[in-house]
Amino acid sequence: MRRRSLLIVIASILLLIVGLVIRNQVKVYRGRQARALGPSAQQAVNAQFRQQLFDALRPVAVTNCLLERFGETNDGGYLMCANLLQDMQSAYSYGISGYDKWGCDISTAGRVTVHQYDCFNTTQPQCPTGKTVFHAECVGSETKTEDGRFFDTVASQLSRNGDEAKRVVVKMDVEGAEWMSIRSMPDEVLSRIDQMAVEFHWMQDSRQAWIHDPLYLEVVKRLRQFFDIAHIHFNNASCVGDLDPFPSWAFEVLFVNKRLAVADASQPPPGLHPLDARNNPTFADCQPRP
Repeated sequence: MRRRSLLIVIASILLLIVGLVIRNQVKVYRGRQARALGPSAQQAVNAQFRQQLFDALRPVAVTNCLLERFGETNDGGYLMCANLLQDMQSAYSYGISGYDKWGCDISTAGRVTVHQYDCFNTTQPQCPTGKTVFHAECVGSETKTEDGRFFDTVASQLSRNGDEAKRVVVKMDVEGAEWMSIRSMPDEVLSRIDQMAVEFHWMQDSRQAWIHDPLYLEVVKRLRQFFDIAHIHFNNASCVGDLDPFPSWAFEVLFVNKRLAVADASQPPPGLHPLDARNNPTFADCQPRP
């Protein structure tokens, strides 16, 4: 009996070792493949990835959406379907940085509580015409404390505020943390979000090279299972010339839940809206060509 147990243990260890060796060889092989591509081939792969992401972010004509601007005149203002806000029961504003006219406007218009989250700038904005609750914490993909700052998931924050069964509206501008934060949202959370305005950020590595992360496309494709894209606006404070067809590394996207949106793919996709404004009024604009 002991011998049999010993043989089982030895076999398990051998299987583990073989698995680790195979995993390492696969890693080495992929690394060699990437190096074998060379700079020009890799550039072509990156360009193809950017085009795929750009195409996935193309808005569709949402015929029952009446866009209005909520928030600041320039940076901090977002276009939302105002007529589709009537059934929201709560709202969440992620990334405050000391001001949040979006949250105040949404609270005032919908007569709901807006929960504001920021752990880097804990200045609490004032909202004399609505009800906002500030939380000195950030949104993330997991519950943790890092460098003295508390992070939690959207699902956990909804639950703690008693909003886990409510229909909500979300604004998120969290400087790159949006990708993993959205990825961590369960399907049941995404299904309850009526509208979500997100400023996405194309990230860079330590050498200031653009990171072509498959996560970007993964997140956008998943969101499109639940939402139609009603509007996109490129942040002119982030204009660049080396991310074509993206004219900017930061872009604001309005997602409208499919249970609300009446989308007509036969109509041309909407372009720049009269209520769109340059994030930085002193910089030239860089919206994509029609």
